[in-house]
Amino acid sequence: MEKRDYYEVLGIEKSASQDEIKSAFRKLAKKYHPDVNKEADAEAKFKEIQEAYAVLSDEEKRKQYDQFGHAAFQGGGAGGAGGFGGFDFSGFDYEDIFDNIFGGFGGFGGRSKGNRPMKGNDSLIRMKLSFEEAVYGTKKEIDIDIIDECEECDGKGGFNESTCDKCHGSGTITSEQRTIFGSFLSKTTCPNCGGSGKTYKKKCTHCNGNGRIKVKKTLEVKVPAGVDTGNRLRLSGKGSAGSNGGPNGDLYIEFTVSEHNFYIREGDDIYLETPITMVDAILGGKKEIPTLYGNVVLTIPEGSESGDKHRIKGKGVHNESSRRKGDMYIVLKVITPKKLTKEQKKIIEELRKTDLNDHEIKKFDRFVENNE
Repeated sequence: MEKRDYYEVLGIEKSASQDEIKSAFRKLAKKYHPDVNKEADAEAKFKEIQEAYAVLSDEEKRKQYDQFGHAAFQGGGAGGAGGFGGFDFSGFDYEDIFDNIFGGFGGFGGRSKGNRPMKGNDSLIRMKLSFEEAVYGTKKEIDIDIIDECEECDGKGGFNESTCDKCHGSGTITSEQRTIFGSFLSKTTCPNCGGSGKTYKKKCTHCNGNGRIKVKKTLEVKVPAGVDTGNRLRLSGKGSAGSNGGPNGDLYIEFTVSEHNFYIREGDDIYLETPITMVDAILGGKKEIPTLYGNVVLTIPEGSESGDKHRIKGKGVHNESSRRKGDMYIVLKVITPKKLTKEQKKIIEELRKTDLNDHEIKKFDRFVENNE
């Protein structure tokens, strides 16, 4: 029999997204699943739907199919284990599909998750740092409350382990249900063992049979140089304990950095507003500048004004994560004195009598004269 187009099988367009493909498969799989649909051709249609989804849900296989059609998979397993019409399903995990689409064991033959290794939950805490701690890096101790494996029972929840006599170690109970669609088999979590497939003669009183318990831990955290507000540090395996032998979750630390009295940080660059006298602005001079890595001397050119910006390369924040070092920008601020001695006033009055030959002032004066 000639094979139907996979897009036609699922009733979707060739431009369909992965969400649309999954949605179409979900609807058709529920409709034609052999436990629900007792029509003679239901099983064949169900396999056809499975094959179409197996190809179109895999981006690489979908590209091959779009380019070569069914010929892309001819000879790849016709008649092989799990094969259907020339496509090899031997490496395709349908149980994972039904776990995601039908909710694990919602009546369509999925398997129990109760005895699977499960990763523990991730945790997030916030840490406040001073400006200097963030720039240079530091080590800090933190106290966290976390779910950890019970040490008394090694995370099992009890002692004298045995295979559950209700589900025989499978973690699920199979029962027949009758609905308007007919009779079908349903698998549910075993109530006797909670899906673990094991029971214990004596329950652990330390964790009340849960296998996990809330504990307080003290961790030493190495904060890398260059972190900023909003940055997160991931500590692998420092989150809550997993279950059934699964790995621990991760611990994320989110930083909040205090502002500095003088430095202003923008990314990895540092800005410093630097006051200078009128004399330095007019005649130029030398100014000692405090950087993150010691003092340097800045040459102030003649005729400087407030807002002039000077770049000192490589004197910004050294960021260990990006492996770059920012720059430092010195922003000049000319300070006009509020109090002068008689001698200072006399000097400035003498200066007023001279022609400073300032182009901007003369240009403005001409505008005033022409406006009269």
